[in-house]
Amino acid sequence: MSARQEKPFVTWILLMAIAIMFVLESLSGGSTSVQTLLALGAKTNFAVQGGDWWRLITPIFLHIGVIHILTNGFTLFYVGSILEPMIGHTRYFVIFMLSGIVGNLASFAFGANNAISAGASTSLFGMFAAFLALALIYKENNFLRELGKTFLALIVINLLMDLTMTGIDIWGHLGGALGGFLLGISLGIPGVKRPNVLIRIASLIVLLVISYYMYTKGMVVYG
Repeated sequence: MSARQEKPFVTWILLMAIAIMFVLESLSGGSTSVQTLLALGAKTNFAVQGGDWWRLITPIFLHIGVIHILTNGFTLFYVGSILEPMIGHTRYFVIFMLSGIVGNLASFAFGANNAISAGASTSLFGMFAAFLALALIYKENNFLRELGKTFLALIVINLLMDLTMTGIDIWGHLGGALGGFLLGISLGIPGVKRPNVLIRIASLIVLLVISYYMYTKGMVVYG
């Protein structure tokens, strides 16, 4: 499998967007201000149920506090620098955005109704899980197999930490990982043999069905 030499410019653009939003948060009352976070698009289940569907997207670019943005920013830079050149800009952007949305849908369906959710970690878990999918698809490739083991360990460690810490949206992380895994199976690596087209289509159908279920469940629970 030949390595792609593309620069991860989508990762850089995403990092700039996150940084710009953090500056805007800071200038609008502070990144830990509930009022500021809600005004800029953080997710609450009640708001989504009330029609603010876009709050399933905007939280990806908002962060609560300096440690939050630095942790997610460095992780995005590191993981994106590996994944984006490997699968290409478009596939990478699709996995980043849709994993984040699926993660927020999981949070909407199963999370606390009064919690405020923000952060790119839903997308990051999707990127971690995309490596698992690629490791399964191209299991004959030693590099991808080792990457898969590394990111599986990261997912497990982070989920265990989620269970021991307060204020962490574990449902968002689980949903993001599910989205990234299914998208990784469906999209694969361009220029390299991918799974049977029926498997790829089935992965997308499963993702759509689960996403629809989570949205309707959230609307029923909070409606």
